[in-house]
Amino acid sequence: MHPPVRPPVRILVCEDQELVRAGYVTILSSQPDFEVVGEAENGLEAVELAGRLGPDVVIMDIRMPLLDGIEATRRIAGPESSSALKVLVVTTFNLDQYVFEAFRAGAGGFLLKDAPPPDLIAAVRTIAAGNALLAPEVTRRLIGRFGERLRGGDAGRRREAALAGLTDREREVLTLIAQGLSNAEIAAALFIGVETVKTYVSRILGKLHLRDRVQAVVLAYRIGLVVPD
Repeated sequence: MHPPVRPPVRILVCEDQELVRAGYVTILSSQPDFEVVGEAENGLEAVELAGRLGPDVVIMDIRMPLLDGIEATRRIAGPESSSALKVLVVTTFNLDQYVFEAFRAGAGGFLLKDAPPPDLIAAVRTIAAGNALLAPEVTRRLIGRFGERLRGGDAGRRREAALAGLTDREREVLTLIAQGLSNAEIAAALFIGVETVKTYVSRILGKLHLRDRVQAVVLAYRIGLVVPD
């Protein structure tokens, strides 16, 4: 008996630079399990096409005319969005200073624009599978750089209120998530199995009413559980 054939991952590419957009389309269309269903060259068009086409993954540039990628992401995947589509933000790390806000707006992950094609393909598959994409090598720099602005003088009270329902071990796991560690790295640090880590992560997300690891990282910095270097 043959396994059921899965439908292709439907992708909307939102990028104002035509050459870059064409490159994404070429790379993604080369995969038999991908289908590029639309292209947008500005934020307003991205929102319109996302609502009309209902793609599985939206690849979103941050710097776009008419409506920037952050606001477009908020309208497509934010808490007030009825669709809550999966958004992969692409950015030039040294230039874009608003990636953190994109996470808050509902993005499921980010990728650097100069990432090689295999990384782009893997990122789309990760997001399509419902997993957040956080590159450990840049998470600490990125979140640490912009996380400070989210915390005020009442960080301690907010921290205790948010974490009241977590066990000590779950707090440990949340801290390591916020530091950019993968499940395997967390397992090694705490001397527990990877499956156990996955269980802890699921419990943390459920107790804190978070959608994915990205939101967990944002929350950890927002309440002061982790302090930027």
